[in-house]
Amino acid sequence: MLTNPMKRKLLAGEPAFGVSVMFPSPHAVDMLGQLGFDWVLIDCEHGSISVESVEIMVLAAEAAGITPIARPPVNSFEAIGQLMDRGVMGVQVPHVNTAEDAQRAVEAVKYHPLGERGLAAGVRSSAYGYGLSMSEYAEQSNGETLVCVQLEEGKAVENVEQIMGVEGVDVLFVGPSDLSQSLGYPGRPDNPVVRQAMEHVFSTARAAGRITGSAGNAEATQRYLNQGVSYLYTHLTALLSSGSKAHLDKVRG
Repeated sequence: MLTNPMKRKLLAGEPAFGVSVMFPSPHAVDMLGQLGFDWVLIDCEHGSISVESVEIMVLAAEAAGITPIARPPVNSFEAIGQLMDRGVMGVQVPHVNTAEDAQRAVEAVKYHPLGERGLAAGVRSSAYGYGLSMSEYAEQSNGETLVCVQLEEGKAVENVEQIMGVEGVDVLFVGPSDLSQSLGYPGRPDNPVVRQAMEHVFSTARAAGRITGSAGNAEATQRYLNQGVSYLYTHLTALLSSGSKAHLDKVRG
């Protein structure tokens, strides 16, 4: 039976903490699960991860009890479908600026009647067809898979109400880096203009009872929590950096 513990936490109003991994490493995924994170973002947009590596990282996630979510390189039926068939439990789709963009993402993730994802026998996501009928698998998949859309441009902020009105969108994610660039302050997500745009998305979604997400270090994550954000992750490189600094500061005196 398909299960998505991370999605259930979010729907229950609890925060879910994840880590983004940009290079092919099932061992990193395994360690993150052992360390207690709720989910892992397998980044195929900015990282060097192939479809084959995604499948192996999903196997590691399942073994470690951590929910695998993937970020496709583009918002397309083909790119999303390939990741879903590898067994990820959802996608975080980049550069969603309109309700039409969001609808396209949902339709690539969900089977009929919610979407148009290709239904194939023998893929990993359906346990190769063992133990479940195709109709049972499609129904379970529609219920458990997660659709997160990234609002990371000024146009997306303007269209937030229309985007969150699309049925099947579970999480509205604000990407601080690309949003800062779109608004004219590249690499400066703490700029007041960028902060105001992010808060506009968070408050609009919060008023409608919708789930929001963002990414950053521990300090940024605490700020997001105070803004009602619950889909949260940091980057593996940031964890290595902060952990290494704390260790070296201690041992070097």
